[in-house]
Amino acid sequence: MGDRWRIEVDRSLCIGSGMCVSHAPDGFDLDSARQSHPRTATAEACEKLLAAAENCPVEAIALTLADSGEAVFPPED
Repeated sequence: MGDRWRIEVDRSLCIGSGMCVSHAPDGFDLDSARQSHPRTATAEACEKLLAAAENCPVEAIALTLADSGEAVFPPED
């Protein structure tokens, strides 16, 4: 893909399902309260991160292009 993505988790939405860790174990961790957080603020764009965001049951994960802030997921309407 070639781009870098900014990864954000809205912890007020996160229900701790662990789907993000299942899809992208190098991208996310769950803390002791089972709240998700990205391992790094930005990362190389990859299918695993996109799958994690797309499969979050409460859409708590947002991916944006690191250089422009353009939405990757969820897509802007």
